[in-house]
Amino acid sequence: MSGHRVVVLLEGQSDVAAVRALLGVRPVTVQPDRLDLVDMGGVTNIRRHLADLVAQSAHANGDAPARLRVLGLCDVGEAGYFARALASIGHPVGSADDMAALGFHVCDQDLEDELIRALGVERVIEVLDRLRLLDRFVTFRRQPTWEGRPVTDQLRRFSGTTSGRKALVAQALAAATTAEQVPPPLAALVAHIAAAAADDEPGPAVRPFSTEP
Repeated sequence: MSGHRVVVLLEGQSDVAAVRALLGVRPVTVQPDRLDLVDMGGVTNIRRHLADLVAQSAHANGDAPARLRVLGLCDVGEAGYFARALASIGHPVGSADDMAALGFHVCDQDLEDELIRALGVERVIEVLDRLRLLDRFVTFRRQPTWEGRPVTDQLRRFSGTTSGRKALVAQALAAATTAEQVPPPLAALVAHIAAAAADDEPGPAVRPFSTEP
């Protein structure tokens, strides 16, 4: 059977929900049991996850590398954790472009910000209305701390005020995008998932992929 098991390391539940939704927006042919969207429980756990997966790739089949590919996504403020973890397993990176070449992509500022900018304020408001969260958002905007702030900042903060809401909104915003609207780091991650799933050659758990067709 062709393809690899693909593991995508993500900070939390909202990232998992959004990436799963985006795989429906830009359909990727990968069997469910071949794709693991991993909630790491916080970006500080990246080094442990990477080390475990690299060891698994090297030893699962004796001396033969397992058919495993590891990818990831992080916020710009957390890129240092990813960079240090990659360096610890022999992949020193000097920039976000270096990380992206290995399949680890960086959001500017974070996933919610990427999706809000991609959809635009009006469309995000429609999504909140469909989720029956619009009244709560209107109330949130009136809080002294947030009143008068840019609406994009208000939307981003509102989406992340509770863990359950964060995952719900992230999934809904991702599902509301068209293929053309998917933000660049998320589109690149989906492309790497597709490339990894279709790749027949064994190799190390972390390596560059081509997004060329």
